[in-house]
Amino acid sequence: MEHIVFLTGHLAKPQLERVLAGIDAAPFTWEARDIGVQVAALMTAELVKRRVPAPLTTERPDASAQRADRILLPGRCRGDIEALSEHYGIPVQRGPEELKDLPRFFNRAAKPVDLSTYDTAIFAEIVDAPRLDVSAVVERARTLRRDGADVIDLGCLPETPFAHLEDCVRTLKSEGFAVSVDSVDPQELLRGGRAGADYLLSLSADTLWIADEVASTPVLIPRVPADEASLVVAIESMRSRGRAFLADAILDPIPFGLTASIVRYHRLRERFPEVPIMMGIGNLTELTDADTSGINAVLMGIAAELKVAAVLTTQVSAHACRAVREVDWARRIMRAAAHGQTLPKGLSDALLTLHAKHPFPDTAEEIAAVAAQVRDPNFRVQVSRAGLHVYNRDGLRLGQGAFELWPQLGLHDDAAHAFYMGVELAHAELAWRLGKRYVQDQPLDWGCAVEVAAQDLNAWCAPGPTMAGNAALRPDTTIAPDDESAK
Repeated sequence: MEHIVFLTGHLAKPQLERVLAGIDAAPFTWEARDIGVQVAALMTAELVKRRVPAPLTTERPDASAQRADRILLPGRCRGDIEALSEHYGIPVQRGPEELKDLPRFFNRAAKPVDLSTYDTAIFAEIVDAPRLDVSAVVERARTLRRDGADVIDLGCLPETPFAHLEDCVRTLKSEGFAVSVDSVDPQELLRGGRAGADYLLSLSADTLWIADEVASTPVLIPRVPADEASLVVAIESMRSRGRAFLADAILDPIPFGLTASIVRYHRLRERFPEVPIMMGIGNLTELTDADTSGINAVLMGIAAELKVAAVLTTQVSAHACRAVREVDWARRIMRAAAHGQTLPKGLSDALLTLHAKHPFPDTAEEIAAVAAQVRDPNFRVQVSRAGLHVYNRDGLRLGQGAFELWPQLGLHDDAAHAFYMGVELAHAELAWRLGKRYVQDQPLDWGCAVEVAAQDLNAWCAPGPTMAGNAALRPDTTIAPDDESAK
């Protein structure tokens, strides 16, 4: 059985041991080792190398030595982990940022989930393409592709000239984009098809002649949403021609037939098990004043069950400005759930934009126990269900808001430290009220709603300025590998 040594700090060691002891039927043996730092988050690779001798062994009850098979470091440990692996001759890796997430960490490692693939293509519509010049259309397309779009849909506007339609199509194609043209005007569809558009949205049974004029793949729709028979006619006609197509039963908004339209998609799939289906989902995300991450999750779950080949989405309303990114995550998560025949739980937190599954890992009692051991003036901030906990050697303060706690900190004459603590308490209060995970000196996790640059844990960074004094905010402040504040 694998033997893992968990390296930690003085304050975290008792809690780490409780968490590890609570893992049922753990497929490994373990040792939690305090390497002589008070705060585990301040651990660095160089510090580990100096303080933990190699080879790394654990003394058994019979006084024999058991060599470690793996070393697990705190999730925020900085430094060159590969160099540590070479030094010790065994794998060294970072664990989760919060030690109470260790059970989930090992569960995911035992059951890895592949989120790199998807079954459903994303058509992302530029709804105001006629009003943008070619360079603006291309720039918008690049952004949409970066967020996950597979096809750039040029939305034409009624009674709005689109003289540069061909230029847009050709320029996008020259830059490697797949392009669709979306119009109710047959002439615009013809122009787009002749310019080289890959898809045309949309043709009904009355406009199938357009498909005979161009090589573009048409998206078929009924004459009116409820006219399922006309969609069947269009499908059968295209099948008889031997032409590729997608079929769209039209998703209606709430309360104008959403449920009935979902049933139409279900009937379409039952009647034509192999026909590629498109679902336009903007009618729901754009026309419902609700956060779109959850709506897109449900819609892509339906798409996974119906084996929908493509969805068309838009980013027009301000509240739907991240729709493409959300759909990209949702299609991957729902594909993994469908192929693995598992619930879409525990696969990714990307769509948990406003809340966290486990927002409060520590109880008020556990925080108080840690606070009682602190002997330095540095402020620590943690959040539990009870509220915001701020503590240092002078005691523990508990409140439910930044303004409530501020008078208890004694920072009236220390502007730099007061600024820092104001920011941290504001983050902590926001996390507490929303039910999000708070970690001091770290940004709140907004899932896929906010782009965050990947953090390079192999690089050094300044510690959080929790101590008094303007010098704490200097950008050139760094933590030395054996800094006394870490002991």
